[in-house]
Amino acid sequence: MRIISGKYKGKRLVAPKKLPVRPTTDFSKESLFNILNNHFHFDEISVLDLFAGTGNISYEFASRGCEQICCVDSNASCIQFINKTSDQLDLSINTVKSDVFKFLERTHLKSTIVFADPPYGMEQESFESLVQLVIQNELLEEEGFLIVEHSKHTLLEHLPNFSFSRKYGGNVFSFFEI
Repeated sequence: MRIISGKYKGKRLVAPKKLPVRPTTDFSKESLFNILNNHFHFDEISVLDLFAGTGNISYEFASRGCEQICCVDSNASCIQFINKTSDQLDLSINTVKSDVFKFLERTHLKSTIVFADPPYGMEQESFESLVQLVIQNELLEEEGFLIVEHSKHTLLEHLPNFSFSRKYGGNVFSFFEI
């Protein structure tokens, strides 16, 4: 994986092979950030990265100037990798080792962007529950986005607050707004 833009543009990061992750492709990530570039000044926003995995998306936000980033993942090795990489690059990324659903039930952390990249094999009901928890618990700031990355086989357009989606190969980003 590589950082596409910002302070660390072009920086390649190699995650340990043992991590149970599927990082967002560079093509999809670049397309996503082209959309976000038109809506936000990255140095003025906060980001909550759910199912953070390698931290791929968070590094991109941090490289572009975002200083308020929180990564949540249940895998201790993923959290360790994010902490190590964040320290090496001197990025202000906070991490929480937790089941994402339990975290969403108890947190009061509001963010401009909530990005979620759950396992593509997760049940449809769990994807729906994820969206509902973020919206119902008011974890999204006004004019912010909840972005859920999922496969083309998962359908989220029917959910309340759905705004639009973008497809890149087999990847889909569904955007929700309040």
